[in-house]
Amino acid sequence: MMYPMTAEQFDLVYNSLSFTLASMMASTIFFWLRLSSVHESYKSAMTITGLVTFIAAYHYFRIFNSWTEAYAFGADETNIETYGKPSLTGQPFNDAYRYMDWLLTVPLLLIEIIFCMKLNADEVVSLAWKLGVSSGLMIILGYPGELIIEGDRLNVRFVFWALAMLPFLYVVYTLLIGLKDAIASEKNPKVAALLTQVCWATVISWCTYPVVYLFPMLGFQGPEAVIAIQLGYCVSDIISKCGVGFLIYNITITKSYALQDTLLGK
Repeated sequence: MMYPMTAEQFDLVYNSLSFTLASMMASTIFFWLRLSSVHESYKSAMTITGLVTFIAAYHYFRIFNSWTEAYAFGADETNIETYGKPSLTGQPFNDAYRYMDWLLTVPLLLIEIIFCMKLNADEVVSLAWKLGVSSGLMIILGYPGELIIEGDRLNVRFVFWALAMLPFLYVVYTLLIGLKDAIASEKNPKVAALLTQVCWATVISWCTYPVVYLFPMLGFQGPEAVIAIQLGYCVSDIISKCGVGFLIYNITITKSYALQDTLLGK
């Protein structure tokens, strides 16, 4: 459902989407340009990190265009009531792009962490499947409730939120508890500390999504709900994709230098 917006409200979402798009694009370029500096063993993790921000950049481009197409600014200078003010065009704002993005990037975010750890091939495949399916289920369960932002059906939104939290809690448990042995097996304490940091950073950044999801049930209604949700998800995406991506880069480059020193006998 679309709502009338003031110019200031429209610009707030417009600029937030633009800033997030630029962040994703810049992060992608950095990750892929630095790929040659990473040892072959960790290039998959870095490649996936760049894919995450690349996919997000594409979807933010689509979200940004959908937002601008949903509103039109009055161009008649003689009409004081409409000049310079946004009005609904009748074109719906397609926020489903965001969920299509998450359906692809959320499993990849977890896989890139696994690829940085000291695990055998069977453990990598097993964890990738478990976390990938769980995170995908989390996104699928959350989407139907996202379409409800006001009225007497907010309780339905809460039901989908609660259902999505079940696989979310499994992912959190795996990151904070299930991977402890893999982190402890790292000989380099700096790498172990970075791996612990990336797991916690992922969990903390992901915790912002359920909070934003609850905004309509916390008193945000109409255009205010739309603005709060869009801004909240933009901040969450920058932290969880760009921020965590740079932590992955730090891990891969640190492990690459350590491996290089080992080969040189230092």
